[in-house]
Amino acid sequence: MARRADLLAARLAADGWALEDDFQSASRVAELKDCAERRRVRGEFGGGRVGGPHREGRWPDVRGDYTAWLREPLFAAERQLLDDLEGLRLELNRQGMLGLFDLEMHYAWYPPGTGYARHVDRPHGRSQRVVSLVLYLNDSWQASDGGELRLHGLRGRPVDVAPIGGRMVCFLTHEREHEVLPTHAARFSLSGWFRLRE
Repeated sequence: MARRADLLAARLAADGWALEDDFQSASRVAELKDCAERRRVRGEFGGGRVGGPHREGRWPDVRGDYTAWLREPLFAAERQLLDDLEGLRLELNRQGMLGLFDLEMHYAWYPPGTGYARHVDRPHGRSQRVVSLVLYLNDSWQASDGGELRLHGLRGRPVDVAPIGGRMVCFLTHEREHEVLPTHAARFSLSGWFRLRE
């Protein structure tokens, strides 16, 4: 895991984004997806919301996902993932001197036919989020399933990333526009942000 964190940090520093396949093993991905399903059965998922503090609302044509924040009590697989991501946070700070202090993270479930329109990850007037990250929890994902993450502004053209299980994508949050293209299969991920101290 230390080697993967080192590679991600180096690519992020060089290019402003990074991708690492098999950041989590297939068995760990299956465990995390099971955790997501258990949280869904418990009613922890709610519709993703958009807008600022005075105009926040549910707009499924803009954002069609349902989310559940990673909060205590954690399952064992979730705690192990957070330990792995702590190693990544420390490596990003070592290589990029980013001053990352903590992590906020949630599950995202996109039912078939949904996506997320082009947006940035920083709420208006807030600058705590520095590095965005996504870990995909989809097994046997096919190109025909859609649901790619499209990153804008990289070398003058968009980059599409398929949501393949175990794949980790990181990018510098500031002004990085991105979107989730419509998915044709249920799409699961863990999404979050390394943040500065508030």
